[in-house]
Amino acid sequence: MSAHPEAVPDLARKQAYEAAKLAKRLRHQVGQAIADFNMIEDGDKVMVCLSGGKDSYTMLDILLSLQAKAPVRFELIAVNLDQKQPGFPEHVLPQYLAERGVPFHIIEQDTYSTVTRVIPEGKTMCSLCSRLRRGALYSWAAQNGVTKIALGHHRDDILATFFLNLFHQANLKAMPPKLRSDDGRHVVIRPLAYCKESDIAEYAEHKQFPIIPCNLCGSQENLQRKAVGRMLQDWERQFPGRSETMFRALGNVSPSQLADRKLFDFASLGSRDGAKRADAHGWLAGTEGDSN
Repeated sequence: MSAHPEAVPDLARKQAYEAAKLAKRLRHQVGQAIADFNMIEDGDKVMVCLSGGKDSYTMLDILLSLQAKAPVRFELIAVNLDQKQPGFPEHVLPQYLAERGVPFHIIEQDTYSTVTRVIPEGKTMCSLCSRLRRGALYSWAAQNGVTKIALGHHRDDILATFFLNLFHQANLKAMPPKLRSDDGRHVVIRPLAYCKESDIAEYAEHKQFPIIPCNLCGSQENLQRKAVGRMLQDWERQFPGRSETMFRALGNVSPSQLADRKLFDFASLGSRDGAKRADAHGWLAGTEGDSN
């Protein structure tokens, strides 16, 4: 049975309203993240790392929409790394960016052959692939006057990284919305830090971005990141709003309530003036030889 003729315009209006509301929410969240962490400053040249996935397309689209009304002037350039994967549709991104009138550059570097040669078949390729990709992008940024490097990681990526570090590295660490690279040469920003993945997916579908899937490593369903992602999704289904609460916790840290002696001086807490402090060896000496 076909829909009643009068219902079609109503449905279209509702869909348009919801799409506009979603776009407004994402623009607000990106703008808030930029303001909170001072991600973009006057005169910045921002390299938008474009992979061809939903996240980086959304990041570029939102930054373009904010650029016109931003309180500061900044430049955007989209950069993609062509890793020379067999069958990679190399025409898609240049065509899309040219149609949008976005300045862009394609870096051509055969990281695919390196990754497939070094990593045994069936093993996780993401770590090496990420390092090689980051090196190529950082090098281009240094050579072309880039002042900020924008990556498309969103709120769910940040939470997943936190739990991966917690479960597998015994480390309370995530992806910060803004950081300086290890070599000190680059400032990396994550404008989508406040955005949830489901909103980004819906936005990308509405915009009909020409998505390019990452098939370098196949599906690799057993990746720990995917397992953590499923855990977070299950929690969110059972307890709506939990992901937002956990994310807010990352910005509400109380060092004195944890156990990191580098962040808080537990040793001097409550110590008596003039009291001699025994060193660690003195305390441990009496435990040597303990079997338990």
